[in-house]
Amino acid sequence: MQSRSDYFVPDGSYWPILGSIGMAALLGGFAASLHDSLVGTISMILGFGIIIFMLFGWIGQVINESETGTYNLQVDKSFRIGMGWFIFSEVMFFAAFFGALFYARQLSVPWLAGEGNNFWTGENLWPEFKSVWPLIKMPDTTNFTVPKGIIEAWEIPAINTLTLLTSGATLTYAHWSLMDENRSGLIGGLIATIILGVIFLGLQAFEYIEAYQHLDLKLTSGIYGSTFFMLTGFHGLHVTLGTIMLIVILMRAIRGHFKKDRHFGFEAVAWYWHFVDVVWLGLFIVVYWL
Repeated sequence: MQSRSDYFVPDGSYWPILGSIGMAALLGGFAASLHDSLVGTISMILGFGIIIFMLFGWIGQVINESETGTYNLQVDKSFRIGMGWFIFSEVMFFAAFFGALFYARQLSVPWLAGEGNNFWTGENLWPEFKSVWPLIKMPDTTNFTVPKGIIEAWEIPAINTLTLLTSGATLTYAHWSLMDENRSGLIGGLIATIILGVIFLGLQAFEYIEAYQHLDLKLTSGIYGSTFFMLTGFHGLHVTLGTIMLIVILMRAIRGHFKKDRHFGFEAVAWYWHFVDVVWLGLFIVVYWL
């Protein structure tokens, strides 16, 4: 174990470069896939695979350094600060999409219809336009009714909300068990949380299939379809990454890692998972319910 006065400085690593390549391939491929590009779709899948490989490799290196006593309390504090800033960046990421939804729903769509102090905006740009929400298809003079292809909030979304809230409780139980040095409770709580995360993802996949095949709700379905799938899709991606991280934490717990006074790896994943829970509550209220 290093002394308090020594601060661990890692050697040069290729993991950040690999992660950047994966992220560029993922986002670039996703953008290209929106234009029905097969190469874009392949790039997106490849990028996702690279990111997963990078996460396991880089986290494995950090775990090894931690278990061999490389880190001290100063490094632990740096990790906590870094994780805090990472979650803050995630808050801003989702805030941008929530902001886009708010702007479209509360401002731009009503403005085009001439509401508020923007009467001449609607009169000059689109005289026949009327404000309706959800806006799935560009309305014409005969299409101003609210579309029926909307996912009901109190069906799968409500079940998923209960699922994620329950997962937050099981993860908290695992944390309490760790603090009580109850290894079986820690492992059981983590297994329950992972199962609930997988159930959430399965239900969301079923919801997407239902939306595409039966409700004709797609990413290209107007501003509502775009904001719906961008918000719920990126949240699903975060749940997927969170589930993978929980699996890593479970494997470590089974191997006897984490102590009552030193378990930042567990806490970091718990922070992330609770953040994902809070984002979903916002999604359920703003996207599905209101």
